[in-house]
Amino acid sequence: MAFAATAAHAANPILVLNSLDANISVIDPTTWKEVKRIPTGKEPHHLYLTPDSKSVIVANATGDSLTFVDPKTAEVQRVIQGISDPYHLRFSPDMKWFVTAANRLNHIDIYRWDGQEPKLVKRIATGKTPSHLWIDSKSRTIYSTMQDSDELVAIDIATQSLKWRTKTGQMPADLYGSPDDKFVFVALTGSDGVQVFDVSGAEPQLVKTIKTDKGAHAFRATGDGRHLFVSNRVANTISKLDMVSQTVVDRYPGPSGPDCMDVSPDGRYIYLSSRWAGKMSVIDTVERKVVNQVKVGKSPHGIWVLDHAPR
Repeated sequence: MAFAATAAHAANPILVLNSLDANISVIDPTTWKEVKRIPTGKEPHHLYLTPDSKSVIVANATGDSLTFVDPKTAEVQRVIQGISDPYHLRFSPDMKWFVTAANRLNHIDIYRWDGQEPKLVKRIATGKTPSHLWIDSKSRTIYSTMQDSDELVAIDIATQSLKWRTKTGQMPADLYGSPDDKFVFVALTGSDGVQVFDVSGAEPQLVKTIKTDKGAHAFRATGDGRHLFVSNRVANTISKLDMVSQTVVDRYPGPSGPDCMDVSPDGRYIYLSSRWAGKMSVIDTVERKVVNQVKVGKSPHGIWVLDHAPR
């Protein structure tokens, strides 16, 4: 009953990117059914809300394009072509910059954002296979993991140049910065943990490795400003991390290759892309169990809902 009541308060659709089908599954959170599919460019992997909250931008990696979708109606608004291999994407908190990671082409692109169109101002060569991006709260530094060269790099936004690079564990994927900008948490998909780097000084320092489960991959904030969920793709679990104590404080099931997540407004439910099963799974963090699954397309990856816990 609690699940049904919470779901009823989610007025807006849940969007799930089907990377191998080149489309988006639109899920009604009241009936928990897929209501339609939206075509995109090839290999949509990640998505991000525009600063005005009027569009969700879907990055189509091998399609070299961006698809803008209305987060309330799930209608395509427009498509921008000519964006080089946008695998991951992020806006700076000051809303001036739009950044993409070209996973196949080994570079990061910095675009100026005027509220309508991204204008490329700098292309920065990186290590091998830039994966995920994070930008600090003051919009001063871009951090990116290098999936195949096992590195974390930092880019200064003011000068649009590389600040430093440091080695990480195996296959770093998603990353997340602490609210005070002191630490960056890096998930190691090729291992079984999360590395914590102190980035407050001139050079980064590895301060801790938190053991989670095999295939630590993607983060999502729980909404309380202190805890993170991390999906463990190989172990089929989700760990809850405390950013202050830098420890695992809880675990939940995460079936069939758990990847990206979103979280219900009250923080209780995790919406998860179960990549190997072609499903979206709903996990109740109070009951610690899967309470629903919805069949979507092939290799579901990014997931988004406008009604979500604070990030």
